Amino acid sequence: MTTIANNLQQVLGRMAQACTAASRDPASVLLLAVSKTFGADAVTEAVAAGQRDFGENYIQEGVDKIIALRAAEPAVALQWHCIGPIQSNKTRLVAEHFDWVHTVDRLKIAERLSAQRPEHLAPLQICVQVNIDGGATKSGVAPADTLELVRAVAKLPRLVVRGIMSIPDHAPEFEAQRALHAGAKALFDQIAALQEPSLEHFDTLSLGMTADLEAAIHAGSTMVRVGTGIFGGRAYPAA
Repeated sequence: MTTIANNLQQVLGRMAQACTAASRDPASVLLLAVSKTFGADAVTEAVAAGQRDFGENYIQEGVDKIIALRAAEPAVALQWHCIGPIQSNKTRLVAEHFDWVHTVDRLKIAERLSAQRPEHLAPLQICVQVNIDGGATKSGVAPADTLELVRAVAKLPRLVVRGIMSIPDHAPEFEAQRALHAGAKALFDQIAALQEPSLEHFDTLSLGMTADLEAAIHAGSTMVRVGTGIFGGRAYPAA
């Protein structure tokens, strides 16, 4: 078994244990393998180990891997999630290649994604990014403005609003982590409880990474985004 395959099994085991402790069905939480800075060969190893959902922070790097994997694994249906910031000049790449976007925090970006989504592709699945703890340097719409943005995005053609995503500040202990994630879960529940027709597919709470996936699952996450725990530590190029 390769290192990546072994790491995947360990992460899935952590997720299953967290679900059991939280009295949740392990099938209710999806693992998103975050492959930023790792090449297509690493993704291919994860695919061979059974992983099918991948998250990319850097758009051009992600597109290159999407194209490479489609050529190398044409019979395997993968889902590609854009989980990094999107500038206006990158929306076409995202709309043409990705299946999901987790980082919509402005209507302008959503409008461009909708207009540029090719007709032959399924609608783009959208999570609105929320700055749940108010970090001054972080992306995301304020919690008080989230419902307004969700409703506006839901009106756009070629997009389907699936839920919300958040990246709260790091907390060293489980209870502090869970408390941060609980704010996003409360907001998610408030919106889902409205049962508005345009939000019939509102079912996704994208929370948790390698260090805090247990706390996120306890709080109610339906999708955890794990990179280091699967692919190992990253080496970033010098600025």
